[in-house]
Order: sequence, then C-alpha cells, then structure tokens
Amino acid sequence: MISATFSEQQQKDLAKRIICVLSSYKHISDSYIIEFFSENLWETLPEGWQKALRDLTAPQIADLLLDRQMKNRSYPSVWPLSLLALRATAHTLSFPRTPPGHQVLDTVKTEEFVSNSSQSSLLGHIFRKHVKPKKQHEIHKLGMLVKQLCDQTLCSSVVDVGSGQGHLTRFLSFGLGLDVTSIEADPKLVSMASSFDEELLLTLAKESRKTGPSQPSATGPTPQHVLGWVNPRATWEVLLQQLGIGGEESESNPGTVGPCKKRQRILVSSRVHENNKQLVLGSQNVCTGECNSGADPERHSTSYLYQQKGNNSGHVAHSLTATTNHLFKEDSVNESPLCTPARTGSEWASAKCSNVCSCNKGLNSSDFVLTGLHACGDLSATLLRHFVNCPRVKGITSVACCYMKLTTKENPNPPGVVPPPLTDNIKEVLHSDYGYPMSEWVRGLSEYELSYKAREGACHAIEDYLNRLREESGLLKTHCYRAALECIIRAERPQLRRAGIQTIKKAHTLSFSEYARLGLPRVGLPADLSFDHVSVENMLGQQGRVVVYFSLALLLAPVVETLVLLDRMLFLQERGFQSQLVPLFDPALSPRNLVLVAVKPTADGKEIH
Repeated sequence: MISATFSEQQQKDLAKRIICVLSSYKHISDSYIIEFFSENLWETLPEGWQKALRDLTAPQIADLLLDRQMKNRSYPSVWPLSLLALRATAHTLSFPRTPPGHQVLDTVKTEEFVSNSSQSSLLGHIFRKHVKPKKQHEIHKLGMLVKQLCDQTLCSSVVDVGSGQGHLTRFLSFGLGLDVTSIEADPKLVSMASSFDEELLLTLAKESRKTGPSQPSATGPTPQHVLGWVNPRATWEVLLQQLGIGGEESESNPGTVGPCKKRQRILVSSRVHENNKQLVLGSQNVCTGECNSGADPERHSTSYLYQQKGNNSGHVAHSLTATTNHLFKEDSVNESPLCTPARTGSEWASAKCSNVCSCNKGLNSSDFVLTGLHACGDLSATLLRHFVNCPRVKGITSVACCYMKLTTKENPNPPGVVPPPLTDNIKEVLHSDYGYPMSEWVRGLSEYELSYKAREGACHAIEDYLNRLREESGLLKTHCYRAALECIIRAERPQLRRAGIQTIKKAHTLSFSEYARLGLPRVGLPADLSFDHVSVENMLGQQGRVVVYFSLALLLAPVVETLVLLDRMLFLQERGFQSQLVPLFDPALSPRNLVLVAVKPTADGKEIH
C-alpha cells in the first residue's frame, strides 16, 4: 500500500485480499455492540485475545490497536500473533486517510481555524455565513478541486447533485466563477439555498455601495437550483431533462428555482478597499491557471494518490495527476501571472466574468463537471454511472457517505432509502445496477457481500473515537449503557431486538437508572420498569470490554470503506476510465474525506492540459 500507482491487476488483487480478510472476521464487523451482553460477544473472541485485551486502558486501546501511525508501542503483555496480524493487515489494506507528513489530529484547528475556531481563514465572510466549520473546510477544499477539474476539462459548467442548502454551489459560482446548476430533492433546502443566494447578492451590493464604483461593471452567472430527485433507476437522459439541458431552457423547467429575473445576472462594481478586504478566499490565493511549480516537493507530493491506468484513457493520467497536484499547491505564495490573490468588488466580478467567458469560447456550454459532496447511499454510485454513460459529463468528483444505504442484491431496500417511483423512464433493476458491488470483478468474487452493519460501521469517525479514547471521555460509557438496556428490554419482551431508541442527549452525564427511565418509553415500555440492579452493575463494570470490542469492529471499518471505494474504481477501470482517490479533507474534521476523481479523454483522443 506504499506505492502510489496500482496496475489493474494490483487493484483486483487488493480487492480479493480485502474480501478474504473481511470474510474471516464477519463475526466482528457484522456484530451490533448493543448486543454485547445479550449475545455474549466477548466470549466469541479467542481466549488469547481476551487475556491480552481485557485490562487495557482507553488510551492503550488507541495506541495499540487503532492508531495506524503509532510506531513505538509498549505492550503490557504478550499479544497473540493472530491479533497482531489482524491489526497490521487492517491498517495495510486500508486506503490512507491523510497525506504523508500530515498530523491527523487538530491540524485544521491550528491552521485553517487558528484565529477563529468557527471561521475558516481560507473563505471570505460571504461564504461562511450559515456554514459550520466542517462544511467551510469541505466546500473550500472540494471547490478548489472542482475548479481545477474544470480547467483541465475545459468546462465552465458544474452540476452539484444533492446540493442541500447550496453552500458548495455558491462558492463554485460566486467564488470561483463557474456556471453552476444544483439539484436537490428536499424543497425546504432548495428554498433555503435560493434565500441564501439572495442574502449573498444583497451583501455584495452593500459592499459595492460602500466602496463605490471605480471600474466598469461586470456580470456573472448566478447559480440555478433545481428541485428534483435523482432517481438511481433513471437514465442519464432523465437527469439532463431535470437540469434543463439539451435544448430545453432552464426557465421553462418547472423544477428550477433561482433568483428573481431582476437578479438573474448580478451587477457588481467597487474599488479596491484600502485594507484589501477579501471577499472570496480570505488570505488564500485563487489559482486561475497552472501554479508556480517552485513548491516544497514533500508538502505537495501526490504519492498518496491511488491512481488507475484505464484501458482506453491512460493518456489522461498526467492530466489527473496535474489536477490533484495543482490543488495541493494552493498554499503557495509565489508570485505568478497565473496565480493571483483574492479580489474584491469589481476586480472579483471582472475576473469571474473573464473566467467564464474564456472557458465558454468554442465549447459546448452544456458539457459539465459532475460533483457530489457526501452524496448519500446509491446517489454516489448513480453519479458514477452517469459519468460513464452521459456524453455531456466530462469529469466527476465524488465524495460518498452513508454506505449502509447502498442497495445490494441481498438487501435491495435498505432502511431509510426512498423507493423509486414507477414511471416510464425507469429501467429494469439488474444485478449490475445496485449500489454495491458496481464492478464485474468484485461481483465475480465469492463472499464479496457486505452486510448492512459492516457498511454502517464504515461510516464511523475513527479519528474522533481515537480522541475519546485518549481523553478517556465519559462518552465511552454510552455503548455499555445501551447494551445493558438491551438486556432489560429483551427480558421483558424477548421478541423486541435492536429497537431504535435514538440518541439520548448527554447520556454519559446520566446515571443508568435515569438513562433507562428516558429510553424505555421509546420502545413502548414503562419508564419505571423494574430490573435487576445487581446484574446491571455487573454489566456496567465491563465497560472496558465493551470499548475493546467496539474498537475491534472499528479497526475493520476502514477496510470495508476501502472495498466499497475500490469497487467503484474498478467499475471505472472496466469501462476504460482513469481515476484517482484523494484524501482531500482532514479526517479529524470530516471523516468521509476520500474523493474519487475521474475525467474523460477529449473527443480527438488528445491529452487534456
């Protein structure tokens, strides 16, 4: 896993090895921690493992089991070779979640949020409003990557799928000068996105009036918000119809929501403020082209990128590497005609319009780059299929989440997934159309199946849990509380298993009796239900074992995520497309931080620069 470039066969071999390991430890990855006592999960571990793990402190669990970067481990006892092998194998088979030399914990807070823990120094104030720090970090990082992909593919248009409140959409449009259409299924979120657009426009107008015009005014496109559900069973032609692409103007599309006609194009003009106040990227540089290459080679190395060599598109490998390498040079302050500082007022508007106009020259304006920031479940898989099949899509950045909501042959209707409506545009569901597996290679392997629980575990935040362990946080007791409550519930109603009680606020600050009083009514049992307090106290005394077992399952979680993402890379590989997997976000801030990036070769077969 040290090598940055895998051949097609190496990708396949890795998938085979991962499946072999996961099939051997299904009893751990498929287990529910709330059944720790009711199913006697501790006794399912080998006796040698029990002896080695039972007396570990929480910080020792972090250092000896979960932290893949720990080098000098000090063991309180001799560990079985099988346990050491599992830890080493899990760490080796998982895609790295951080670039080389990057410290996992608290780096974002000390760099991007050093002056203000809730305001990113890389974003101007107009993009921080209504946006939490995690999302600020994400929209800046992904926005810059999308911009670089647009430069590489000569596209000025972007489609943001599952856009929510439109935070990424606004940054791509108002901040980076791209022509953006977003699509979101929740009408409330679409309404909020349009409202926030209006707020931003008003803010820019006020800024312009304060500074006063000093240069000719310029115009630029405002984002369009489409209310619509991207159906995993629909064809790419349906998506284009929803977006109003392909001869149908967006204004005639009843699902399109945007600013009123008077504000369809924004008029902004102002002079440069004396203190050079920056609206777009704060102190960050806006790279409008190829950045200066005189940067630290270690800091900007792309050796952690997992690069595929596609059958028909090997010639775009350099393009993809240049794109991602360019992204990680964004901190460079070297002067260059193609690397200009952030602008204000008319400078910002003029540059934006210039970028859009230059990109549109001689191009089909309906070609676009597809992006999805934490597109849930099958939506990420659907976007990859649209990238492969739709001739208008020239590139894609895919950030996945909610793997447990992926459809599979074994579970075509997982909990929380809206079933597709029956319309004439929906194709028949084939085995190859499920969210997992997507590739023919993985589908052809035995025991490739991933259970709902294994995929749900792959969505956990391992870096956050490492912090809890090292700090010996009171939050660690919540799993033990819920496992003990499960025993009480089953004793009263044996048929009631794994009933959802949802999160009880500040459960770790409550006594177990108070926790039970709040939780029992949520499953239809009386709050004052009597239980054996001695038995419960005995269970609560085993909190350390509960934490150990949960940590073993968490050890396997990145391996599961790697298989899901590797399957998607193989899916693209089988169709002749180059792809890379980039650990773009800081995992301590954004746990689902791996971005799958792919571009298509040009029509004439020439390499994209």
